[in-house]
Amino acid sequence: MNLQKVFEYALQREQEGYQFFQTNADKASHAAAAGVFQKLADEELKHIRYIQNLMAASTGAVEMSNTPQLEGDSWFEDRARQEFLSQTLIESMIPDVAVLRTAFLIEHDLSEFYEMAAAKSDGKAQAAFTQLAKWERGHEAFFKELHDKVFEEYTQMPWGG
Repeated sequence: MNLQKVFEYALQREQEGYQFFQTNADKASHAAAAGVFQKLADEELKHIRYIQNLMAASTGAVEMSNTPQLEGDSWFEDRARQEFLSQTLIESMIPDVAVLRTAFLIEHDLSEFYEMAAAKSDGKAQAAFTQLAKWERGHEAFFKELHDKVFEEYTQMPWGG
């Protein structure tokens, strides 16, 4: 496996994810919805920097041990996440159900890609891909749950909204 090509592909996907989340943060009409999309855009920026550092390390520009590590992010698992999933927000996001589905698919595809890359690599590259997959799975689960709640609310609405 050409590790540099895998990193280039990963970098492209993360940049696309960043653009998607940033665009939707700017377009969201509900402050909490804009906040979660901005949070995801910020996360994607961290992933972009992390992958850029991995690319530099793989070419010998820096030592792998000197590449910054991604820090754990409990935002998708803690109380703020539950507050975000409140009924008020769910109702306000009904027009964005397609955006939520797309967000889920972006995160799902990235997590699968990183898991595949981890399975085909070893050492520090494998550990890096495994960590990236773990974070993407967390984001994926968050958007799946949010999409499903918004969609359920939408299907219960009377005709005509």
